[in-house]
Amino acid sequence: MARILIVDDDPDIIEAMRVVLENRGHQVDSAFDGAKAMEKITANKPDLVILDVMMTTPQEGFNLARQLKQDCKTAQIPILMLTAVKQKTGIDFKPEAGDETWLPVEGYLDKPVRPDVLIEKVEALLHKA
Repeated sequence: MARILIVDDDPDIIEAMRVVLENRGHQVDSAFDGAKAMEKITANKPDLVILDVMMTTPQEGFNLARQLKQDCKTAQIPILMLTAVKQKTGIDFKPEAGDETWLPVEGYLDKPVRPDVLIEKVEALLHKA
């Protein structure tokens, strides 16, 4: 069982992922923005963060990912970026995933994502960590 933090401003997305992940035995917490996410990460370091891009600002998820990777206390937490940015803007950030400066995440999926694809990616990132 892993502790997973979902950071997304859409409560329906959070709830859908929560059901899928809890059915696999994971403990799930959530935050609707980067500030609340940082509070929760500091208080109870998760094993994985699932992170949206566009929340309070269009680049909030990018900023949070960079902030987490620059702090030695949180740099080892794997980040799965799960976003509809491609659908909303037409820009595909997937090839940039893993770039230490620009998009320091361990995984990237486009919304909407099928439950089996989400589980497969989450399990792979938890296994690597």
